[in-house]
Amino acid sequence: METYNIYCDESCHLEFDNSPIMVLGAIWLPNDKNIEIKTRINEIKEKYGITKFRELKWTKLSPSLYNCYKDIIDYFFDDDDLHFRCLIVDNKQSFSHKKTQSYDDWYFKMYFYTLHNIIDPHSITNIYIDIKDTCSRRKIQKLHDVLCNSFDDFDHSRIKNIQAVRSESIAVMQIVDLLIGAAAYSNRKLTSSETKLKLIQHIQNRAKYSFLKNTLPRERKFNIFHLQLGEYHA
Repeated sequence: METYNIYCDESCHLEFDNSPIMVLGAIWLPNDKNIEIKTRINEIKEKYGITKFRELKWTKLSPSLYNCYKDIIDYFFDDDDLHFRCLIVDNKQSFSHKKTQSYDDWYFKMYFYTLHNIIDPHSITNIYIDIKDTCSRRKIQKLHDVLCNSFDDFDHSRIKNIQAVRSESIAVMQIVDLLIGAAAYSNRKLTSSETKLKLIQHIQNRAKYSFLKNTLPRERKFNIFHLQLGEYHA
């Protein structure tokens, strides 16, 4: 049975951050792919004179770094083993979460919607989530239990592990950060950075999809799903 790893990150996820949207994203890949990804990302950094210890993040994108970031994006699209899914909550602030549940409970429910459609019930899956705060451990365990139960995996033999990690320790998290950063920037209708807009356009050209619309539900390479809170009962 093949083993897959899913790496997750978020943008605009805080309750009172004045953003109307929230973005959760995940890249999934075969377990034995990690060393190759780290090597390839480091090679791209070296090509542009960037130390391998420097973390590439969406917020740090500048004109001088554009070609490096573009090569990272092209690597993602050119490698058939890498897949991306993004959940965009379009009207986060229109819902009063505390009427029925805490914001953290709702947040991890959104992670369930992000992950459920990309887990292969016939494979072993490990899930790694970028650390949100010091209180995440209990919520992550609950998410693990709910995901396993939804696949009748009551002994956790297929969805083996969900754990919080620090993004700087895992190379592929840099690709997740770039893609969800682009999704958030696009859906917030921001325009102040021509370099970011240029990279967003390049991503959309490669994907043949827009960050502003849903992709086909079965799209595996680049999957975008917009969730309207009015369509969802907490």
